[in-house]
Amino acid sequence: MDFLDRNINFKALLKFSNISPSTRQHLKHVYASFALCLLVAAAGAYVNVVFRFLQGSFLSFAGSLGMMLWLMFTPHSRENEKKRLGILAGFAFFSGIGLGPALNLCLAIDPSIIPTAFLATAVIFTCFSLSALYAQRRTYLYLGGVLMSALSLLCLSGLINIFIGSTVLLKVHIYVGLLVMCGFVLFDTQLIIEKVENGDKDYVWHCVDLFLDFIAIFRKIMIILAMNEKVCSSV
Repeated sequence: MDFLDRNINFKALLKFSNISPSTRQHLKHVYASFALCLLVAAAGAYVNVVFRFLQGSFLSFAGSLGMMLWLMFTPHSRENEKKRLGILAGFAFFSGIGLGPALNLCLAIDPSIIPTAFLATAVIFTCFSLSALYAQRRTYLYLGGVLMSALSLLCLSGLINIFIGSTVLLKVHIYVGLLVMCGFVLFDTQLIIEKVENGDKDYVWHCVDLFLDFIAIFRKIMIILAMNEKVCSSV
């Protein structure tokens, strides 16, 4: 058949005609920093699970919040670049530690949940990122208000569910939260492009936005798989 004989131009697939060369270069720095964050977060999660470091401790949250604030108030400049990358690594490390309770839950139910959830998260994140990169500029920026409103409602429902303990509300919270975070990948990716086009070259902070999206999606998929596995094992 003719279509089987055609050569696929993979270089053409990686060309984003609606993104300027300088922005593409900036995105390379963003995604390189993002990859570094994932590695450091994995190290933090490993330390927490294996060595019980800061397990069940409020210090992991305080550490990640402190690192984020430190990064936020450290000006973006060539002189501060290495310092800010170090702070970013510290933030990723504490974020990995913060995944400890969810990871321990999955290990107790079925250890295969963790690699499955990571693979699913990587696929989802890649697909939504590519959708944002290939789409026309500003296509998904309208989602900002909708996503923030949905996130506020999710926070409110989560707070209410602490007192009523509804299983149905918990499931709705998790599944809707997953959809919202997927939307944030679209929104944040295109927002980063717009920021760069308007002169904002802070790739370290741009990396934080995407890293938080990835971690949130990973956490929710782990919980969903753990809940489903628990239901199946009890049947």
